[in-house]
Amino acid sequence: MPDTRIAAAGRTAAVTGAGGGLGRETALALGAKGYRVFGTALGPAEVADLKEASGGAVVLTVCDITDESAVKSWAREVGSQTGGHLDLLIQNAGILTPGPLEVLPLAAIRHEFEVNVFGALAVTNAFLPALRQRRGRIVYISTWTASLPLPFNGPSGASKAALEVIATIHRAELKPFGIDVVIAAPGNMRTGGPAQTGAALKRIGDGFTGEQRRLYGKAFDAFASKLNTMQGSGMAADAAAKRVVEIAEESPAPILAGVGEEAEGILRFVREKSLVEQDALRLQLVGLS
Repeated sequence: MPDTRIAAAGRTAAVTGAGGGLGRETALALGAKGYRVFGTALGPAEVADLKEASGGAVVLTVCDITDESAVKSWAREVGSQTGGHLDLLIQNAGILTPGPLEVLPLAAIRHEFEVNVFGALAVTNAFLPALRQRRGRIVYISTWTASLPLPFNGPSGASKAALEVIATIHRAELKPFGIDVVIAAPGNMRTGGPAQTGAALKRIGDGFTGEQRRLYGKAFDAFASKLNTMQGSGMAADAAAKRVVEIAEESPAPILAGVGEEAEGILRFVREKSLVEQDALRLQLVGLS
């Protein structure tokens, strides 16, 4: 078996949302294989953490990917350190806005699309000149709920489904330049996400009016309990990151790959089962059947 660290030496990668969770573990895994890794972080503490944890192999920049000018500045900064080329772009940054669609403020739903869709598109556009130089690869981190959307999780499933459409169009539009475009769909993971999701679920539930509680309270509580359980027993972040890196290096490039057995099983179910059967499973998964 070839030494992948040697094979990766001199290669460069950019990872959005690299300050924590799956993004952090993916950046560290790439750094350990010899990549020069650049990424975005939410604050200085994450920058310092990754610098120390990676021995300097991972360099993060505080960058809000919904700010197009900040994204372009980050891409220029990375280019100045790589000679203007990039081998791998992993689009990991994303947020989750759970709750009944009737209850969620439209501003919150729009913000999820700003991060999960428009922010990702801004990053891709900023790095395309560098990716063209190396005939590189883009990996969009999606979720299995883009294929099997869950009630009370609409903005996440919808925004990631939109991201998958963008990835599909990019795969066609960028093929003449030798750029591969891959969708990686994780299942539930044990990262910082479950705690954040649990807090978001509680915040939404606590904010229900009396009428909203009457309409949605019982069903939403069942969903929240199931989601917390699923995430708490999900795939370890380092194992998920290892799989993401495998997908990022796989040849030929896959079109859509599940990250973990759970995600692979869901994607297979969606391919093979009817819409009626999918409806039944989505209710079962969130405790509403």
